[in-house]
Amino acid sequence: MIRIDAIWLAGEPLDMRAGTDTALARVVKVFGAARPHHAYLFANKSGTRMKVLVYDGLGIWLAARRLNRGRFVWTEGAPIATVALNAEQLQALVTGLPWKTLATDHAIAVV
Repeated sequence: MIRIDAIWLAGEPLDMRAGTDTALARVVKVFGAARPHHAYLFANKSGTRMKVLVYDGLGIWLAARRLNRGRFVWTEGAPIATVALNAEQLQALVTGLPWKTLATDHAIAVV
């Protein structure tokens, strides 16, 4: 298993043709650095595809996910560059559910 200590969501879209080097360059530009055991998530403009870059301290992992129906619930035009997610929010995001309503203490934060 790949250890992931922190999950970061980028607000700006990424061209899904981007490979490992391009995605890593975007991580450095948006987040300042690629930190060990951190996951960085990017979506395309239409919100139907996602790429996840993970630096495990030794190498880079790049994974992609595509939805056949619907769209990923992303930042929806919010003026934020990055968002920290917890594991439950990540699970909701990759399945297309509204992850913003899940707080770390299971409190309802957004109506």
